[in-house]
Amino acid sequence: MCEVPTAPEQPTEEMENQIKSPTAVPDTPPNYSSHCVPGPAGPAAPPPADLPMGYYVPQEPSAIPLYYRTGGIHPVQYQPGRYPLTNQHAPIMWMPGPAPMPNCPPGLEYLAQLDNIHVLQHFEPLELITGFETNNRYDIKNNINQMVYFVTEDTDDFTRNAYRNLRPFVLRVTDCLGREIMTMQRPFRCTCCCFCCSCARQELEVQCPPGVTIGFVAEHWNLCRASYSIQNEKKEDVMRVRGPCTTYGCGSDSVFEINSLDGMSNIGSIIRKWNGFLSTMGNADHFEILFPLDLDVKMKAMIFGSCFLIDFMYFEQLPPRRRQST
Repeated sequence: MCEVPTAPEQPTEEMENQIKSPTAVPDTPPNYSSHCVPGPAGPAAPPPADLPMGYYVPQEPSAIPLYYRTGGIHPVQYQPGRYPLTNQHAPIMWMPGPAPMPNCPPGLEYLAQLDNIHVLQHFEPLELITGFETNNRYDIKNNINQMVYFVTEDTDDFTRNAYRNLRPFVLRVTDCLGREIMTMQRPFRCTCCCFCCSCARQELEVQCPPGVTIGFVAEHWNLCRASYSIQNEKKEDVMRVRGPCTTYGCGSDSVFEINSLDGMSNIGSIIRKWNGFLSTMGNADHFEILFPLDLDVKMKAMIFGSCFLIDFMYFEQLPPRRRQST
């Protein structure tokens, strides 16, 4: 007969332990004996030498990285602040942050190295379909399509839809880090009075940094064309803005010239680009602002602010009137 192999016999004490503790915890692993003795902490690593100014920002371990290096040098791609990432597959290219400058409000260093900027208003399908006015949003870009600022309107729903293009508003300008570097405020002015009355003229206050006024944009009464004056913080006229006779040109650009007080020299211009009927109906305006490269950075900010007052006064479309039932 063939003998059936049997399991080797185990000691009785070992079998009793297995029955009493079926889920026995293994013994603690032995301590690891390292031959390396840790030394004192060394100094922090300096920024990479091949990165230009504005690209390297020290980050905390839990912070969102501001740049990505994949075989080359790239500017800031994602804003860790307020900017809404509508399409993560199309990264937002930001202009590299410049070094701080003396006698320059923080955040305006970008304007110091630019001679023109583009103001691109976001297309709002809700306004086009329902006529419900929403907060305006703008992308501020340079000539190579890099983001410089992001501008958002901060107005409640009732004020926006009750007063439309005459509404008082607050515009907040943020940079690539989500910091609010500029605030523009427009107070409410009653238009029921005579247009030549000073209480009916529109005005815009520019603050940079927020809470510190650097100037005003004041409207002047003119029978034929748009007329504004750019003022300093003491409300002293510095420059003039002269618009075209017809601000709404179908199929053509609208040019607002920026001149000196005597009108003899041209300083720059604000050009409202014609982008077609769909952009006009959806309030997706495109402005190009031109100014000298060596112009005072505060005056560049004032020209930048006057663009938004012009947009609200002349190019913010009203919803079609509903027919009144008899």
